[in-house]
Amino acid sequence: MLGKSPVKDVVAAMTIEEKVKLLVGMGFNIEGIPAGMLPPVAPEDKIPEKVAGAAGRLHAIPRLGIPTITVADGPAGVRINPIRHKDSTKTYYATAFPVGTLLASSWDTALVRRVGMAFGHEVKEYGVDVLLGPGMNIQRNPLGGRNFEYFSEDPIISGNMAAAIVKGIQSNGVGTSIKHFVANNAEYNRTALNTFVSERAMREIYLKGFEIAVKKAQPWTVMSSYNLVNGTYTSQNRDLLTTILRNEWGFKGFVMTDWFGGKDAVAQVNAGNDLMMPGTLTQTNAILAAVKSGAISKAQLDADVTHILTVILQTPTFKNYKYSDKPNLAADAMVSRTAAAEGMVLLKNKYNVLPLSGTNVALFGNNGYNLITGGSGSGMVNKAYVISLNKGLQNSGYSVDPLLSDSYGAYLADAKSKMPKPTMLSMFMAPPPIAEMPLTPEILKSRSAASDVAVISIGRIAGEGADRKPDDFNLSRVELDMIDNVSNAFHAAGKKVVVVLNIGGVIETASWRDKVDGILLAWQPGLEGGNAIANVLRGKVNPSGKLAVTFPVKYMDVPNAKDFPGKPLPGTTAPANPMLGAQPSEVTYDDGIFVGYRYFNTFNVKPAFEFGYGMSYTDFGYSKFALSSNKFNGRLTATVLVTNKGKVAGKEVVQLYISAPSKMMQKPESELKGFAKTRLLKPGEAQLLTFIISAADLASFDTSSESWMAEAGDYKIKIGASSTDIKKDGSFNLAKPITVEHVHKALAPSGPINEIVRAQ
Repeated sequence: MLGKSPVKDVVAAMTIEEKVKLLVGMGFNIEGIPAGMLPPVAPEDKIPEKVAGAAGRLHAIPRLGIPTITVADGPAGVRINPIRHKDSTKTYYATAFPVGTLLASSWDTALVRRVGMAFGHEVKEYGVDVLLGPGMNIQRNPLGGRNFEYFSEDPIISGNMAAAIVKGIQSNGVGTSIKHFVANNAEYNRTALNTFVSERAMREIYLKGFEIAVKKAQPWTVMSSYNLVNGTYTSQNRDLLTTILRNEWGFKGFVMTDWFGGKDAVAQVNAGNDLMMPGTLTQTNAILAAVKSGAISKAQLDADVTHILTVILQTPTFKNYKYSDKPNLAADAMVSRTAAAEGMVLLKNKYNVLPLSGTNVALFGNNGYNLITGGSGSGMVNKAYVISLNKGLQNSGYSVDPLLSDSYGAYLADAKSKMPKPTMLSMFMAPPPIAEMPLTPEILKSRSAASDVAVISIGRIAGEGADRKPDDFNLSRVELDMIDNVSNAFHAAGKKVVVVLNIGGVIETASWRDKVDGILLAWQPGLEGGNAIANVLRGKVNPSGKLAVTFPVKYMDVPNAKDFPGKPLPGTTAPANPMLGAQPSEVTYDDGIFVGYRYFNTFNVKPAFEFGYGMSYTDFGYSKFALSSNKFNGRLTATVLVTNKGKVAGKEVVQLYISAPSKMMQKPESELKGFAKTRLLKPGEAQLLTFIISAADLASFDTSSESWMAEAGDYKIKIGASSTDIKKDGSFNLAKPITVEHVHKALAPSGPINEIVRAQ
């Protein structure tokens, strides 16, 4: 029996059929999916989920004490059905926490871990064993449909934020599944997209964050991605799942597929993809036949089963935890509100328009009355309520113009009544936006006379299954006209204008930012978003967020803009059933290692707002910068004193970048290697921050030797408030090159990739 006998003895006691059963999930049993849309499962598996709305389950083997365990979606909150069996007398709502991009913008791993602790509490109390998150793919392009789920364009931020939330969630005794492993950086034809990428770019950019998360937090599971990498599906790639993930990084849990991911269950098992999700009868039959024929070895089968059983032993279900279905949602909502405010980024504050003075606010824009808490698809959360910006301002003591409030309320209610009733499938896709309410000159003139300040809210939503379009990156003509007309009317009346961006991904700001006085980037802040935004606007919270992504001046400034997200292969067509595949397509990552700020800073392309940027209601001074040595001998420390020079308490994010010699290999102008956030510093208060630099922080991946190498020469340390706002710097010398780590040759493309090159 599992738990009473060693795992190896339980494995030995299992029949081949039982072992195969454990490797294939029980199917997709979510209500609302039309009959015939999904592949068949065994008749005995056609039973409702233990937790209504969960994403799937593993098979139980009762005779050996192996229970069924439940997995549920939710990078920003547990995604389960809020009402079961049409009985609304008891509800199962979950907290919508801020999206991953906002959490990363806090640059505060301790805060993100606290979010994870609250998050994991809900996972456990709702009877779920493993959460399918966090998502941690690199935001390679601003138009990525699921960028809101992901943390950053930088792997150091991504890896450390993922590790923090994994630790927080798993502290509750439930598991996580970091995803999507790997290079799933677009939604375009995601189940058939072949991504061509160099070994170096893969190691330095796309794998690095996952490596950090695995080594620092040991997530219970990893989810392989839909796409192919250099010709092989990730879920069928032994180099990726066994050589790198297990042998090089020491991963101890099990690997599951994304839902219906990959094409060949036998190849998946042999690659080290332990679990096929959600599971089909075809997969079961194929694996069973392969075991009997010898195409899957007994050793491989037993290894996969062992990985799964080792995780099952840790689950609440195995431990007979009596979950309550009553998590402390009120307490978790306060965690969500706190985190939301901490990750908001103040982009502009001309004439110190913020914090807002006066009490009468004219709130413009549909989004001000219809807050977007998060994205669509599996990252969506069924929450009990949403605090709009309108409501949040009122809760914070502001008087929101009643004429505008009533007009927008009626306009939005009418527009929503005309929208088609959502289906299960449409709920996975981002809904079409409602056209902005028209504003007449008479309204603008009267509201500018009656109000102290104008606040314009701009919203964007995207999600699973589709990437954004350039038109979604740019503001629409109607949105630009709204900014122009409101700004002209209020400025003519001697009043200020503030824009709140309630968005999940980067948008264009350069063409209109000079027309307004303040810009607050609120991202998608979860169910308490309106209260959190109002707390920042009022000054109850001093904004301390910094950008974990670059805001380009225009979309075509992004190095991969012309080729994103990819193109279909000639002579191919899309399958009739979109649930079961996509049109074969391909994309080449010719930007190589020059992703995000690595490109903008190296090639001198000025962004609208650079990576690491963010303002505060106070000012900070940097002093007493020191390096422990001017020569590197295995380890170096850098210290800097940060002092609050202003008049209000605040926090500062301090970033450490390294510029490395580039005689042997191409290098970015600089790369983020460390970061820290001060505690809340009172005016005049200071905090000494210490950064430790190891040999690994100096190393780049050398494909010719399959190793991480630090080149001899002079290195420059930069301490800054952003990637370009460098406050202090120093240098040290590495006398001889260092080989930090030899790795295996893996994931190599079949031929050379013509990557962009930095001029020497």
